[in-house]
Amino acid sequence: MGVSENARLVLEKRYLIRDAEGNTVETVDGMFQRVAGAIASADLLHDKNADVEQTKKTFYDLMTNLEFLPNSPTLMNAGRPLGQLSACFVLPVEDSMDAIFEAIKQAALIHKSGGGTGFSFSRLRQKGSTVNSTGGVASGPISFMKVFNMATEAVKQGGTRRGANMGILRVDHPDILEFIDCKSSNAEITNFNISVGLTEAFMNAVETGGDYELVDPHTRQVVKKLRARDVFDRIVDAAWRNGEPGIIFLDRLNRDNIVPSQGEIESTNPCGEQPLLPYESCNLGSINLTRMLKEQGGTYAFEWEKLERTVKLAVHFLDNVIDVNKYPLDSIDFVTKQTRKIGLGVMGWADSLLLMGIPYNSDEAVTLGEKVMKFITACGREESAALAVQRGAFPLFEESILPQETPQRNGTITTIAPTGTLSIIAGCSSGVEPVFGYVYIRNIMDGMEMVEVNPILRAELEKRGLYSDELMKRIVKEGTIAHIEELPEDLRRVFVSAHDISPEDHICMQAAFQRGTDNAVSKTVNFCHDATRKEVAEVYSLAFHLGCKGVTIYRDGSRSEQVLNIGKVKKDGEAESGEPSGPIVPRPRPDLVQGITERVQIGCGNLYITVNYDDKGICEVFTNTGKAGGCPSQSEATARLVSISLRSGIDVKTIINQLRGIRCPSTIRQPGLKCTSCPDAIARVIEKVWKQQVELGNWKEFAAPAPQPRGKVDIAGRMHFCPECGEKLEHEGGCVTCRQCGYSHCS
Repeated sequence: MGVSENARLVLEKRYLIRDAEGNTVETVDGMFQRVAGAIASADLLHDKNADVEQTKKTFYDLMTNLEFLPNSPTLMNAGRPLGQLSACFVLPVEDSMDAIFEAIKQAALIHKSGGGTGFSFSRLRQKGSTVNSTGGVASGPISFMKVFNMATEAVKQGGTRRGANMGILRVDHPDILEFIDCKSSNAEITNFNISVGLTEAFMNAVETGGDYELVDPHTRQVVKKLRARDVFDRIVDAAWRNGEPGIIFLDRLNRDNIVPSQGEIESTNPCGEQPLLPYESCNLGSINLTRMLKEQGGTYAFEWEKLERTVKLAVHFLDNVIDVNKYPLDSIDFVTKQTRKIGLGVMGWADSLLLMGIPYNSDEAVTLGEKVMKFITACGREESAALAVQRGAFPLFEESILPQETPQRNGTITTIAPTGTLSIIAGCSSGVEPVFGYVYIRNIMDGMEMVEVNPILRAELEKRGLYSDELMKRIVKEGTIAHIEELPEDLRRVFVSAHDISPEDHICMQAAFQRGTDNAVSKTVNFCHDATRKEVAEVYSLAFHLGCKGVTIYRDGSRSEQVLNIGKVKKDGEAESGEPSGPIVPRPRPDLVQGITERVQIGCGNLYITVNYDDKGICEVFTNTGKAGGCPSQSEATARLVSISLRSGIDVKTIINQLRGIRCPSTIRQPGLKCTSCPDAIARVIEKVWKQQVELGNWKEFAAPAPQPRGKVDIAGRMHFCPECGEKLEHEGGCVTCRQCGYSHCS
């Protein structure tokens, strides 16, 4: 078995069986034996004379040769009591309190079993609309997203996988502007990826400069019109700022909805690549394309017969997964088996191109990618048809849009999913992403450091007599070989990394694989730190025109917690520069300030709020209560913390979002008040002052004064660090993954 030492460590930490004391009681080989046996047993459901032992050996060889691996829940849970093997689910969120909290309960059960969930909140009525049954006022989709988020926070996925969600809102929902900005703070709704569901009509209006309609989902009445370009630019700005929201093209998802009679596809799984109907799940797996190459005379090419054989075995494997899976809900069991969707994808694409000497950002690579994926889907369809002869077509086949002359066992065959942890196990590049980094420095025992080099690059450098430790350290520092002019031009042209590739080339590769994929393609378009909003907008438009089903972008260094690893691994209490880092220190209170004092009526009297500012922004907040009483100590504490946060560089909008909407019983009892609590009143006055200064042109909207760090800290980085092991995280496949320990934000 060709599993690397790092892969063994990841498997031991995340996949192998442990006893009650936490001790590992399973070997890597034992895991593959367990999974192969459990999945092969499904053959007996369709043929009582099936040679299960032979099927088990075939599946075992397929996995241990690292030619194909199923998704993580299958590796973790097959043959074990939990038995939940699916990675992704979609749940409906209907517009009633009972339905909303039923969805929360169902999501908790899914998270507990090891799955991720996708939701569309587009059916929920807009914020501020009347609830006839109670005479109250609806709080809107975003408030309920926060409830889902908190429920996810409370559930740890069986001790092995963390909760992950996708939240989607249609672009024509009346609360779309609030949704676009709901993750402007990285501390908000942390257990969700979010995407705006765009329509063809909206995108056409963007290009023509026209308006589009916002529709109340409850009454189906048009409530407002917005200029499409303004909303599009707001989406672009938010994504440029910190990568959220992504976008999906809803009409395209439903164009490929194989059973439109069962309703519309409204949502996807947490990484955006698997569109599903409510209560559907999908079982994923990936072929390692580097194992599909053969070498002749020092050159590599695809061995198409081996690829065909591997695809057909993988389809057999994934169809068996559907049958042995122990689903977390009866409704999911039923709906999943109505369409029997599988999602066979690939990994190792970038490494395959390296071996073949083809630059990732070339027309040759794009053409080959489309050819490979169409071939995989075609071979998969052949196997699905063969399985349908033996086992029967999926129950809704006759209602499907698939050609009726060839019954199919599976509604969909292919999906390109992120393969962060799987690709570590397989020892290859992730999904269809380019190589993120060619050289890493890892912390090992006793403070020692180990240089780890992409094996394909290392072999090529050694072959040419160019390898040296000094060169490796330089590559770590620069993050790429593109600008190391001492290296041959042909080497620099082929061994490109994610940030050497233009955003347009990222999209062209995504579109090429999409043309051969039934479902969708999970991929991150990486932008350099200096990329403009216009460039992001151009990529979105290009994705629309090239037929992509969705886009996730990430601008290098756009999240404030990122720190660049520039050749020295960050140790506790040390910055990348080697200088000691320390806590952020607020800037001193300025000698001269100006501001306003406003009287606000609260539930127990009047609250006098003073907000002062200088040329750098708001710097302090004071509160005084009137004679009627109130909570003077709590108001003073809130004001002091707000003041110190503002002078420490915390974004004003973040502070406002944290305080707005906090409710106090004394205000609830008195209708007609403009605020819901003392903190809410403070937030409103801060926001009022800020907006006044923005309108006067004195400040940029929601810009924050720079914090005063103690010690030099470089925050212009390419990656941020793994919360579990401290190594660098890679933004790819619509997710983030640690190549050291296998941590994934989406799993």
